[in-house]
Order: sequence, then C-alpha cells, then structure tokens
Amino acid sequence: PATLALGARLAARVRPGDVITLSGDLGAGKTTLARGLLAALGLEGEAPSPTFAIVQTYAPPETRIPVAHIDLYRLDDPDEAEELGLHDLRADHLLLVEWPERLGTAAWPDSLQLRLESAGGGGRR
Repeated sequence: PATLALGARLAARVRPGDVITLSGDLGAGKTTLARGLLAALGLEGEAPSPTFAIVQTYAPPETRIPVAHIDLYRLDDPDEAEELGLHDLRADHLLLVEWPERLGTAAWPDSLQLRLESAGGGGRR
C-alpha cells in the first residue's frame, strides 16, 4: 500500500517529458509503484507489467497525460533500445522506466531516479 501511495503522490507532480526510473531487484515493487502512479493518473483497472511488451503506452482519456511504461529487463544490449523509439516518446509522454540500468549510466541523467529495495517484514525502502 505505501508503494502504491508513493506512486499516487508522484502522479500529482508529473508532466509529459518527465522521466522516472525505477531500479531494484525482482519483486522490489517497481511495477507496484508504477501501478499506483497510473491509477492516480486515471487508469481504471490494474496496469499490466510491460515485461513482455517492453513498452506499454497510455493516453487521454485513459490517463490524464500520455504515459509510456517501459520495462527494459529483457534487453541484452543498450543498442536495442534505439528500436523502441524512447527519445520520440519522451517528447510528449511521461516515461516510467523499469530496469534503466540496462541502458547504461548515461541514460536520462535528468530523470527522477528511484531505487526500491525489499525491507524486513515484506516492506519496501
């Protein structure tokens, strides 16, 4: 619940062109935070994890602003990201990027970079 609430708080501040990167181990809560943000932006129902699609986009009226939820876990090489058109998406979407480290350290230096970690008792930090 706190991870969903953090996503909701972030939703009040985001705008197209912003990038939020979500790092952490499997099960750390990256997709949960993204779901909280998407729900607060108006998405009805639970957002699917974009693990297999890699890029899942949402646009008004489905969400208040255009959002691209991106999961780079399956990328083997940073060059593969060129085919995804992320630079073009950033022009008019909020980018919500899971596993940003797959692109190397130079990707989105101006992003809000969040790292989620599992804490004792099922909590997150």
